[in-house]
Amino acid sequence: MKGPRSDNALHPSNWGQTTAIAALWFIARLPWRWAIGLGEALGIALYHVAKSRRYVVRRNLEMCFPELSESQREKWVRANFRYTGRGVAEVALGWFGGKAVDRIPCRIDGLHHLRAAAEEGIPVILLSGHFSCIELAGRLFGQHAEMAVIYKPMEKKPVLERAMKQGRENSLSRAISKDDIRGILRTLKSGVPVWYAGDQNIRRAEQVFVPLFGMTAATTTGLPRLAQMGRARVLPLFYHVNSEGDGYEIEIGPPIEAYPSDDRTRDAARMNEVLEEAIRANPQQYFWAHRRFKTQPEGSPDPYPAIRSKHIGRLPWQKNKRKTKKKRKASGDGS
Repeated sequence: MKGPRSDNALHPSNWGQTTAIAALWFIARLPWRWAIGLGEALGIALYHVAKSRRYVVRRNLEMCFPELSESQREKWVRANFRYTGRGVAEVALGWFGGKAVDRIPCRIDGLHHLRAAAEEGIPVILLSGHFSCIELAGRLFGQHAEMAVIYKPMEKKPVLERAMKQGRENSLSRAISKDDIRGILRTLKSGVPVWYAGDQNIRRAEQVFVPLFGMTAATTTGLPRLAQMGRARVLPLFYHVNSEGDGYEIEIGPPIEAYPSDDRTRDAARMNEVLEEAIRANPQQYFWAHRRFKTQPEGSPDPYPAIRSKHIGRLPWQKNKRKTKKKRKASGDGS
């Protein structure tokens, strides 16, 4: 029987995590524009080598934006990988960057919604999602308002989890495990807004199947339950790289009306509506590499059928091209 995993950064089982953290630290030593450029270059490289993730991004965009042509979607796939690579640099800057990071241009709209709730003494949950600039946006937001964040523990990556927690708490009030319900409720009661993201695939008892981009999505009911227990107001909070690529924009929306209700399924669907609206505003910057629709009702077809296929990552016309070459070889027409 295996013992508990060591959280020592020098333990051989953690060398990969330690190396990754060291790489992030070195990236954070660069001028921030250089770091971003390096990240985007990494994203371009990942597009060419990360076949399974490339397939997932393509498939998600195909399901969520069926109105786009194949070539339009492929442009979005490439752009999404650039933003993903940029996101690695933004993690580095968010966790380990110096004081110069705090001077990166960032416009915040909607702070009056947050202040209004504080003046009324009402706890606030900030509904958000996984966009590529999540870590840097959190740090920049922390200069203007208090915020605690909920995170998913990484049991198999203790060194990385510790770095993440410390990095976030350098600029934010607190990082709280999603399993620490009492801690979350205490934080809400203290008047500190809590950041919450419910946009990941879930396979637990509290899941419900509700629409997202016209697809069936296994969705958590955690948000309405927390809002009810904490008697909290739910405000949308989303962030993205600006159109010039040289700064960030963060927007806090007005409170979601009549939320939570007495119907958890309806509340989960309403949450997905808010998330979908935010994603549609900046679709190329969303974390499409996640298999959001992986869990489906029993008997439903697999949304990602080629995930273990030898053809994964190829485009339809690339498959046809290979078949054509094989036919030519068989007939003696090609070399």
